Amino acid sequence: MREWAEYSLEESGGRATVTITGPLTVSGIGRLDPELRKITDSVQFVDISGVTRVDTVGAWVVHRFAEDKGADITGADETAEVLLETVERSTSDAPVVPPRSKIFGRVTEHVGAKVYEFGNGVRHNIGFLGAIIASMGALLLHPRRFRTKALVRQMEQVGVSSLPIVGLMSFLIGIVIAQQGAVQLQQFGAETLTVNLVGRITLRELGVLMTAIMVAGRSGSAFAAQLGTMKLTEEIDAMRTIGVSPMEALVIPRILAAVIMMPLLGFYACVCAVIGGAVIGDVLLDIPFLTFLARIQEVVPATDFWVGVVKAPVFGLIIALAGCYQGMQVEGNAEEVGLRTTAAVVQAIFMVIVLDAFFAVFFSSIGWI
Repeated sequence: MREWAEYSLEESGGRATVTITGPLTVSGIGRLDPELRKITDSVQFVDISGVTRVDTVGAWVVHRFAEDKGADITGADETAEVLLETVERSTSDAPVVPPRSKIFGRVTEHVGAKVYEFGNGVRHNIGFLGAIIASMGALLLHPRRFRTKALVRQMEQVGVSSLPIVGLMSFLIGIVIAQQGAVQLQQFGAETLTVNLVGRITLRELGVLMTAIMVAGRSGSAFAAQLGTMKLTEEIDAMRTIGVSPMEALVIPRILAAVIMMPLLGFYACVCAVIGGAVIGDVLLDIPFLTFLARIQEVVPATDFWVGVVKAPVFGLIIALAGCYQGMQVEGNAEEVGLRTTAAVVQAIFMVIVLDAFFAVFFSSIGWI
């Protein structure tokens, strides 16, 4: 049964003494602490000679009570004396909340830290890209060191395993574009132009863009998590110790897999989106399924297809670089893996959207509209 600390209040000769008995420990002061707080009378002495055991928490409770009442502590044994002295030395009158600098100083400091962090990140990214180029050059000089099986495995993970989710997503996007486009075009009696809308927007923009976002969330995060975990468990250091280059064995196969599979996935996504639009055309617009597909070939220029094909490998390169770079930067603890994985996905999606806008302006300037 738990033993509780107790107290008694005695007055003699106009002086009040609080006598504490029992274990003055964290498990025994649960009832004592609130009772001491209720004492409003003046107290001159706190007698702890009857205390059987004492720890830091108990010493702090007694010290706080005696300090509030201006009382002296008596009857302390050697252990209690040491703990009371330690507690007394640790007390501080510093404010609990540190003073904050003015808002202008805080904002300036925060912006400066972000600028420095951005510059540092750019420097590290350039260095990482340089290491990749150097490793690729070494593989060109020594082709036997290239890991074909690792490349095939990553192509399966990035491409083949993504087919169901990419196909479903693209099919539904095609349905949404066709349905919403038809609703708006019907107001002008031009619902037949839904074919043009679905074909051009999927082949030129949304097919590849949405595929890149899906691959960034799926494969980019996987790259960062896999490499980050290997870095945390020192597997990458072990590879360097036995003379195996992590860049050649881990990074380059992933980058090549993303670059190779992104155009194929983008084309597959475009086909699924067009099929989704054809289904809506057949159901809502009375445009036969095969007629919709045949019309796509007539109204969509070949430049739209090539625009998507050109963008796809660049998006794949950006996604793989972000995932591999963040994974290789993991150090310290397991929390870092989650933070770096999140950063890889956010950076990849951001850069994909920025590059897509750049490509849109570029292709418009050269007449590929």
